[in-house]
Amino acid sequence: MVIVMGNDHSAVDLKHEIKAHLEARGYEVRDFGTDSRESCDYAYYGEKVGRAVAAGEADLGILICGTGVGISLAANKVKGIRACVCSEPFSAKLSKMHNDTNILAFGARVVGSELAKMIVDEWLGAKFEGGRHQRRVDQIMEIENR
Repeated sequence: MVIVMGNDHSAVDLKHEIKAHLEARGYEVRDFGTDSRESCDYAYYGEKVGRAVAAGEADLGILICGTGVGISLAANKVKGIRACVCSEPFSAKLSKMHNDTNILAFGARVVGSELAKMIVDEWLGAKFEGGRHQRRVDQIMEIENR
């Protein structure tokens, strides 16, 4: 499985920790984020990861900025992306099970590295349940197509 990651200046350290965590578990990680701590625009990285996932160049994406909100909003502007911001593992797990999310976002100023690893692990370990949830995901995607 290929996971693309993107981040802004506030999340350089956490990105490296999560990337190492994923690689230790056998995931191929492609880093689209910055390694600079100089102020940069998160929207660029959110779009870049969103486009890679939507184009099938990666299976999933992980985004990190200060709160996770701005970078996920940018990714969600890309057709086919369902990015969610999660600050705890339960929401991350259910976002995959019920909403078939394809990008996970969180905030480097909100969660610490150990909690971020738990969030990532729950999200990656969850499987989309389909069924009634498929109908709802289809409805979301219909909104995008109108």
